[in-house]
Amino acid sequence: MHRAWLPCLALAMAASPLACSWTSRDEAPESASRPVLLDELGSHHHAITTSSPEAQRYFDQGLALTYGFNHEAAIDAFREASRLDPGCAMCAWGEALALGPNLNAPMGPEAARQAYAAVQRALRLSSGGSPAERDYIGALATRYGPELPDDRTPLDRAYVRAMREVPARNTEDTDAATLLAEALMDLMPWNYWTHDARPRPGTEEALGLLEWVLAREPEHLGANHFLIHAVEEFFPERAEAAADRLGTLANDAGHLVHMPSHIYWRLGRYEDALEINRRATAADEAFFATCRAGAFYRAAYYPHNIHFLWAAAAAEGRSQLALTTARKLAAKTASELGRFDFMSEFMVIPSLTLARFGRWDAILGEARPDTARPYLTGIWHYTRGLARLRTGGLDEAQRELASLRASAARPVSEALILVAGTSSARALLEIAASHLQGELLAEQGRMDEAVAMLERAVRLQDDLIYNEPPPWYFPTRQALGAVLLSAGRAARAEAVYREDLARLPKNGWSLLGLAQSLEAQDKPAANARRSFEQAWARADVELPASRF
Repeated sequence: MHRAWLPCLALAMAASPLACSWTSRDEAPESASRPVLLDELGSHHHAITTSSPEAQRYFDQGLALTYGFNHEAAIDAFREASRLDPGCAMCAWGEALALGPNLNAPMGPEAARQAYAAVQRALRLSSGGSPAERDYIGALATRYGPELPDDRTPLDRAYVRAMREVPARNTEDTDAATLLAEALMDLMPWNYWTHDARPRPGTEEALGLLEWVLAREPEHLGANHFLIHAVEEFFPERAEAAADRLGTLANDAGHLVHMPSHIYWRLGRYEDALEINRRATAADEAFFATCRAGAFYRAAYYPHNIHFLWAAAAAEGRSQLALTTARKLAAKTASELGRFDFMSEFMVIPSLTLARFGRWDAILGEARPDTARPYLTGIWHYTRGLARLRTGGLDEAQRELASLRASAARPVSEALILVAGTSSARALLEIAASHLQGELLAEQGRMDEAVAMLERAVRLQDDLIYNEPPPWYFPTRQALGAVLLSAGRAARAEAVYREDLARLPKNGWSLLGLAQSLEAQDKPAANARRSFEQAWARADVELPASRF
């Protein structure tokens, strides 16, 4: 999940942060009372100055939920702690912390107003707290002002400078080190490395802090979570142990249950990614059944679990599960489409799943979508173009390609940033058009042009901002490799498949392509075949090539 698309959602919902409060089946949401004390949020405890043991429990819950990016529920827990102990400075601090920006979302003006009020309340109460608590509160006070500035960067940098003093003075405090690491990462969310995998300023400092915490407290929710985000793009193996731990530490925090899949995906552990997202989806659904979850969490984090489950199922060749999951994702997010057009991305995943698995007749039976949304229309033409091509209708495929390019050219396509991150609808439609045109040229026997067009699709896909699941529904190298093989260019196809496997390890689609390319060159292919059979063990389709 990428921060770039979230400002629209965050600002739209910021006026009234909703939280997790108990509701019976007979109560309307507005009648919600006290928040639920959840049983499975890990064992981490941060002792605070309070006269109320129950306030302490709510504080610990709020901190765990903050680490789990369920910020709306965390706010509610901290507010309940303050209600139980109005003199608790750290309870007000927690509310202010949870209202702030994070790796996936900035803060809107209403959240900024509330955060400033909460931290000012914490400052007023801080004389009754410990020196360490005054350190935490003083540092957080630098993060907020009475007004939300146009550019938060100076405040965020001031917070980092102030937070550096907290672990320096509290040398065994794992939360201080973890929150400093998060503050550093907030300066460059999802952008911790250059394109050639060199650390940006602050990345190594954050990693050092997180690894220090985990050496002392291996089950720290925040440190495990943030380490995964810090290294997933280029060095996922550094967080494999954290991923293996985190998935079972906090079963009431769906996003934390989900987080290991970011590492599993990068390491080729697709079955583990699939199962962890089954559990995360179930955890969130159980949470929704007993809590009034925040609108932001429902719209952002819950669908992300389903999206990831779909991606893992598709990677394993499990077409039926992928299609069922794609339809669930579209159904669960359809109600948000009227407010947030960028959720168009989720609406097309069922059609793209049909294309991924060669269900051409089903594609041709789909009704035309709302023409007011060019991404929906463009993808409809794209999948129909592939279906026409594969069923012998070259002229019809050419017409679908022309309509697809017209959708991509509409100005609104450039303006529409999709859920996947900073990818515009136009960027994805350009990949679609290049892929469809390349396949069409190959079908016409114009192989040099086909390869050039598919290489363009690969370049366009490589230029997309990193995200998981990837912004485009399948690796276009798999189409390029298949066309190269059909053109008799097996050595070049082998190189393409090896590159795809470096990016998506152990994926069965490219393992098959690799085996076929090796066999075409009379090279040893038994290991590649064996690896493909292992990767495809749960599949319900037979692959003719690395794409249908």
